[in-house]
Amino acid sequence: MSHTSIAINPHAVQPTSILSLVKSLWRNRQLIMQMTKREVVGRYKGSVMGLTWSFFNPVFMLVVYTFVFSEIFKSRWGGMGGDDSKTQFAVVLFVGMIVLGLFSEVLNRAPGLILSNVNYVKKVVFPIEILPVIAMGAALFHSLISLGVLLAAFALFNSYLNWTAIFIPLVLLPLVILTLGLAWMLASLGVFLRDVGQTIGIITTVLMFLSPVFYPVNAVPERFRSFIMANPLTFIIEQAREVLIWGHLPNWMGLGIYTLAAIIVAWLGYALFQKTRKGFADVL
Repeated sequence: MSHTSIAINPHAVQPTSILSLVKSLWRNRQLIMQMTKREVVGRYKGSVMGLTWSFFNPVFMLVVYTFVFSEIFKSRWGGMGGDDSKTQFAVVLFVGMIVLGLFSEVLNRAPGLILSNVNYVKKVVFPIEILPVIAMGAALFHSLISLGVLLAAFALFNSYLNWTAIFIPLVLLPLVILTLGLAWMLASLGVFLRDVGQTIGIITTVLMFLSPVFYPVNAVPERFRSFIMANPLTFIIEQAREVLIWGHLPNWMGLGIYTLAAIIVAWLGYALFQKTRKGFADVL
């Protein structure tokens, strides 16, 4: 494509400012869209049902959660009354799984993004800084499908939807920005330290249990609660439940602070990626 045909010296100093990042994303927006689409479709290539799997996977998981936690564990979410609290537990849990899944999918893939796209690194005309963005785009597609399933299940169980659900994009936006920053860092480190890929898998698994996915924050003993609150997923999971399940407005102040911190992390991650990318071709 014409907008990626400018020759670049792979050993030249690359721009690291936020402005250069925004310009790169805008300049390569069509390439990002095309490659994200190819990424999503390619995941189900060769399967009979194709993209339909992206719908059936979350449906199947929600059914399993509902059965296991309502019929076997007979779980209830703190503060939820009524006879329907059995099924509601699965819906509340599913919100946490969607947020966790978006975060984990991108980070688990990040250390191998450059390693699995060596041909793009060798081509000096390819903007390799968009690879984490493409991974995020594919993860967002599956998260949106899961959100659709969640809202359909909530409407089925309750016969209504909370109007505050319209704020979910604003709740997820700071997490997307933060995850991209971490993805740039991990994509860079993964080239030079191959153990990063194994380590991040362990970390995301630990985060699953240290995030309020299977339990409410107020169920955590007071002496451990500060550790749970320090988890970057906790605030987003709680806010997603506020707008989707409880029908409350998001914490605008908290989202603003989180977004500012996320932008700083994204800039640092992008800057690290840009400063180290000149060594990618040598290592690979």
